[in-house]
Formats: sequence, C-alpha cells, structure tokens
Amino acid sequence: MSQHNSKSASIESNGCRWLVSLMVIGVLASVVVRPFQARVRINKQWEPRDYISLINKRQQAYFATKSVFSTSVKALGIRIIKTETENYKYSHHTTKKATFNYGISKHKDLKSFVGGVFVIPPTKVESNSSKNQITTTSILCGADSAGTIKPPEPTNQNGKIACAKGTIEVP
Repeated sequence: MSQHNSKSASIESNGCRWLVSLMVIGVLASVVVRPFQARVRINKQWEPRDYISLINKRQQAYFATKSVFSTSVKALGIRIIKTETENYKYSHHTTKKATFNYGISKHKDLKSFVGGVFVIPPTKVESNSSKNQITTTSILCGADSAGTIKPPEPTNQNGKIACAKGTIEVP
C-alpha cells in the first residue's frame, strides 16, 4: 500500500510541476509578446513616414526643375509608392505655393501622417548675386493620436513652417 501512495504522490508532484511550468511559460510569453506587438505597430507606422518623406523630397526636386509642384505621384517617377497599402491610404493636394501628402491610417490603432512642401519666396540678396532664387522647404507631421482621420495640413506663416494643431513634427 505504501508503494501505491508513493507512486500517486509522484504523479501528483509531476502534475503540479507541469502546471507551474505552463504558468511560468504563459507569464513569460505575455512579457515577450506585448513589446513585440508594440514593435509591429511602430514598424507599420514607418511605412507612411518613408513614403511621405520620399514624396516630399521628389516634389522639391520636381519644383527645382519645373518651378511647379507635380499634381501626381506617378509624374514624380516613384515606382515603389502605392496609393493604398494594407495599413494606409495615400493622397495629395497641390496648390501653386504648396503640396500636401497624406498617409491616412486604415486602422484605429495606427497614426496618420501629413507632409508639406512649401515655396519660400526669395529674401533680399546680396548685390553681387545674379538673381533671386525661389526655394522650397518641407515638413512631416504625425497625428497626436491614432485614428483614421485625415490630419490637418501644416502651415506656412511668413516663411516659418509648422505642424497644425493635433499633429507634431516628425524628425
């Protein structure tokens, strides 16, 4: 009878060890998975930053050669840019003095972005300079919070560009 009790105690002891092991694995998994999920969300937000930064740079180059902004991303010669991906929808709005490029989130847990390229009028130039050069400057802004709403356009007040209320500048 005592042999039977020792086998039973051994089986119960092993069962408890397995249960404790599973609990420890569960806790460790939750500690590892949460930061991983956060990293995945952050990595998804690199896409619109990269796209909009590239479009801003190409718009500046386009303006430097043609003295106008392009009205289409296709005309900028960027083949890798899609107007819609799994996580974002891209669009733009162009005027004579600025162009705005949007990366609008399709998911409530991702932030939306807007980039702007502005024409900066020439300043007083030195007398030995041959002509006044018109230049451009750009900015990239991200929404303060996640969501699927189009962020407001950045502004240009007397040559000083800034992100609009509800957005912050993305370096």
